[in-house]
Amino acid sequence: MPGLIPPIPEHFNMDRDDCRRNTKIGKNLMCRLKCMFSSSSAPESRLSLEDTQQWSQSLERLLGSKYGLATFRTFLKSEFSDENIEFWLTCEDYKKITSSHKMSLKAKKIFEQFIEAESSKEINIDYQTREEIKRNVRSPTVQCFDEAQKIVFGLMERDSYPRFLRSEMYRTLLESLAADTAQG
Repeated sequence: MPGLIPPIPEHFNMDRDDCRRNTKIGKNLMCRLKCMFSSSSAPESRLSLEDTQQWSQSLERLLGSKYGLATFRTFLKSEFSDENIEFWLTCEDYKKITSSHKMSLKAKKIFEQFIEAESSKEINIDYQTREEIKRNVRSPTVQCFDEAQKIVFGLMERDSYPRFLRSEMYRTLLESLAADTAQG
């Protein structure tokens, strides 16, 4: 149905290799996504075409949606580049900790997992921010990772998010929901 799927800006067009690679990924994951978001959910909590279209308005809108976040994470995992979203989500959970003992343990774990050079899920931040966090982890606060979290959000906004919007996964999900709406 023309008009149901928002146009993707010209600078978001994928090159042929990305398109071929993501076509297979998109089709394989579509069944899982549709099952996750439609059949077992109550009608008012199902994924809708309108909600899915709104994900293209901003990364904040995408991450603020339960289904948007799940879809974005699935996309990033399919590209083996999920360390940034995992770090961002871990920081969001970290900010909810009220016990100073638990905060100290969690801060050290976050540092070892995401910040430390050569760590298993090392994020791309500058040396100065890495060193500041290293100092902050000794006496952690709720804001301990804020600067790194801002940097990572910016990286996702400029790189991962536009790739997601151009991906076959997202396009196929929109088309599938549009077809369901038209039949509906």
